[in-house]
Amino acid sequence: MRKSIATVSLSGSLSEKLAAIAAAGFDGVEIFENDLLASPLAPEEVRMRAADLGLRIELYQPFRDFEAVPDDLLARNLRRAERKFALMQRLGADLLLVCSSVSPEALDDDALAAEQLHRLAELAGEFGIRIAYEALAWGRHVNTYEHAWRIVEQAGHPGLGTCLDSFHILSRGSDPKGIEAIPGDKIFFLQLADAPQVAMDVLQWSRHYRCFPGQGGFDVAAVVAHAVRAGYRGPLSLEVFNDVFRQADAGRTAVDALRSLIALEEAAGTAVLPEPVVPSGFAFAELAAADTEPLRGLLGALGFSRTGRHPGKPVELWQQGEARVLLNTTAGHLRDGASITALGLDAADPRAAVRRAEALLAPVVPRRRTFGEAPLDAVAAPDGTELFFCGTELPGWRGDFTPSAATAEPTGITAVDHVAIPQPWHHFDEASLFHRTVLGLRPDESLDLADPYGLYRSRAVANATGTVRIALNVAPGPEDAEARPQHIAFATDDLIAAARRIRERGGSFLRIPANYYDDLDARHELDPATLAELRELDLLYDRDEYGEFLHCYTPTVGRVFFELVQRTGDYRGYGAYNATVRLAAQHAGRQQPI
Repeated sequence: MRKSIATVSLSGSLSEKLAAIAAAGFDGVEIFENDLLASPLAPEEVRMRAADLGLRIELYQPFRDFEAVPDDLLARNLRRAERKFALMQRLGADLLLVCSSVSPEALDDDALAAEQLHRLAELAGEFGIRIAYEALAWGRHVNTYEHAWRIVEQAGHPGLGTCLDSFHILSRGSDPKGIEAIPGDKIFFLQLADAPQVAMDVLQWSRHYRCFPGQGGFDVAAVVAHAVRAGYRGPLSLEVFNDVFRQADAGRTAVDALRSLIALEEAAGTAVLPEPVVPSGFAFAELAAADTEPLRGLLGALGFSRTGRHPGKPVELWQQGEARVLLNTTAGHLRDGASITALGLDAADPRAAVRRAEALLAPVVPRRRTFGEAPLDAVAAPDGTELFFCGTELPGWRGDFTPSAATAEPTGITAVDHVAIPQPWHHFDEASLFHRTVLGLRPDESLDLADPYGLYRSRAVANATGTVRIALNVAPGPEDAEARPQHIAFATDDLIAAARRIRERGGSFLRIPANYYDDLDARHELDPATLAELRELDLLYDRDEYGEFLHCYTPTVGRVFFELVQRTGDYRGYGAYNATVRLAAQHAGRQQPI
């Protein structure tokens, strides 16, 4: 199906929006009236610019407050419409979106609305234009798609059809199955948007919090599937009002938008993509810094040993159990300090994983290979982290490293439990969609975590078995790099014993205030001896209906710190209740980047 997007969904001038939409690979565009009015280009020039870019102008919008009005107002509305039709001819648009009226002068009279829309369609036909009537969720008298369709059917004009908008349908809780009762040739247009599930005025919800399909809580795929079953064969078009998108780079947002439509087609059953290759584990996490010595010291205290060195690159392999960390010494990280630059993901079929990623517009990372080096394909996540798809056959990529003998006594770390990576504030929804569609990971609900200087937004994605968990976070301050630390969480079967071993060899953990343990005692009936051990070792505790969770944190090096976790039973969370205490403690004891 053709893919389109409304210009209101992107930032910038009309010319910039058209260029970004075309570069992303869209087939068509909805021209939003305000974008045209603010453009120095004449309608003919916009028409030529779109044609030069290979874009069809699918629709012009919106035309408001037309129907079910007294005769004197109808005359003014028809005059207004005639001017718009003449403009649309110059623009090369042949479909006008008419929204259900919100005017206090509109009458609750379906017969009158149908009669006046018939007159509008007659006038539009003289200009070679059709009318798509849409029910706004906050319309004065018409606010459901079923009601809008009844009026269109009653009007009985071949040039009058309905426009279905997933937000207006789903935000009111309407059942999209009824779409199948509408003849396909009377569905003139299909507008698509997702949104988070929030309790607020529907107009404000629509104007500020729409997002691309797959980034919110609506079943947008069901709307598409029902429309296709009804016989709709027009474009899938995105109409997203979002304050963040309208401040972000238009080119990048347009790519994210197209990715959402590609994934939506798959979910709706209208297109077939390469199957997702869900990663089964973490092969490695790579840390880069200009000076990796502090990281070596910290890993050594945690019981890691350097088990390999790359013969052609300044990269070392550190390992304990199945937890592997690559240390990359690079001058490119002089300013920002240590940071996570790459993740290796165990994949049963790395090439199939790359094909899936490419189909969903993920940028493939070019990689310099030395002679004899194992082939590793990588794509870039939205935050820039490189994701390597690693085959599970041995030795694989580990054969690239010259072995070194283990030198440290293990402390009980067994594997990587999860990795937390902060996202640019304006690409959080993009990251959630990317990890779900490209990697096949399941997203949890988004959480707000209290920080002393604002709120963190966090959403975890994971595979079905929990062997790959990635926490995507957004810090309170969009420009504050120090407020966006990254961390790797290592799993252990006995955190108390591991913490004691680490302390014995000189390691330390983030200091937790005594007030936390007084509250912990009030919230949970823990054994006094256990509570005393947690207090002594600066360990935090959480539980859910599935199990228990112990965890602790190291000091921060650059932008990176480590977490040690012990999951008991089938605990599924990440200790979110304790995040406020942890964040405050890190603010109090933050170190300078190396």
